Amino acid sequence: MLTERQRMILNVIVDDYIRSAEPVGSRSISKRADVGYSPATIRNEMADLEELGFLEQPHTSAGRIPSNKGYRYYVDHMAHWVAIDPIERNKIRSFYADKLNAMEQVIQQSAMILSHMTNYTSILLGPEVFHTSLRHFQLLPLNETTAVAIIVTSTGQVENKTVAIPPGVSVSEMEKVVNLLNSKLVNVPLYKLKSRLYSELAEELERYTSHYEELLVVLDSVLGNENEHHVYLSGTTNMLTQPEFRDVDKVKNILDLLEETPTLMKMMNPIASGSGIHVKIGTENDHEAFADCSLITATYSLEGKSLGTIGILGPTRMEYGRVMSILGVISKDLTTLLSHWYK
Repeated sequence: MLTERQRMILNVIVDDYIRSAEPVGSRSISKRADVGYSPATIRNEMADLEELGFLEQPHTSAGRIPSNKGYRYYVDHMAHWVAIDPIERNKIRSFYADKLNAMEQVIQQSAMILSHMTNYTSILLGPEVFHTSLRHFQLLPLNETTAVAIIVTSTGQVENKTVAIPPGVSVSEMEKVVNLLNSKLVNVPLYKLKSRLYSELAEELERYTSHYEELLVVLDSVLGNENEHHVYLSGTTNMLTQPEFRDVDKVKNILDLLEETPTLMKMMNPIASGSGIHVKIGTENDHEAFADCSLITATYSLEGKSLGTIGILGPTRMEYGRVMSILGVISKDLTTLLSHWYK
């Protein structure tokens, strides 16, 4: 349990480091009018906080920076939601009051609003991602070399894509493959189709046709992209403006991971995360690429059922109170909009 003085010093260090991205020294803390302790006293407390794992010293002669444990304590015990500027709040309110004609546009614009307001990277999942499943699949030959793949979803949406028929594949082989998919994948959520294709159907396809590898490539191209337009990113290049990510390889790993739709859906699944605001700091994230990042998420819902997730990804040196406040406002407004949308 930290003392009040240790809590105050940790709070100052986190706030200063978030603002400056530079290690914080005892002398700069002592100069603050609201502190009232000598540099020597502060140094002793900083040494104790470092020993307890709340602070780190990047260089021997440098000041301290918060550790992941320090950020976690700050978020859990000291970070407060901050009042959003009335002008920014009115921008959010007027946007949702417009009730755009397409939910997809609303989600996409919400991602842009979040990234612009925070200068971090925003990730949003549309409500269809986790609640839309496959109703029917068809593969219709147009000629000897081309077919059209048709997917009908549980919401009644029909999507089609023209594909090349692999050389040597007969109509009867395609019919067998279609029947297999309809028997095995009907009612499977769209975001799981690709993984189920490989985990459950690859071996059966091999028994049905000698051209299973070529057909697997075709099916992968059809089933693998159905959800990507339901995952929205904005401000990915904002990572490049953060001092922590001057290392090109580090940024590349983060950007590569942001392109992996199944990974993002797993991280942001509202069913798994539950309602409310959730904060994952550094190594609390599931992937090594995000070890120096924090991910703050919130869900939006309809009649108490979580439908989608909005999130902000940034450095662990994040403005936690402000970001949580903005996410709280936008998740509430999205929930309100959905309640009107689906009346």
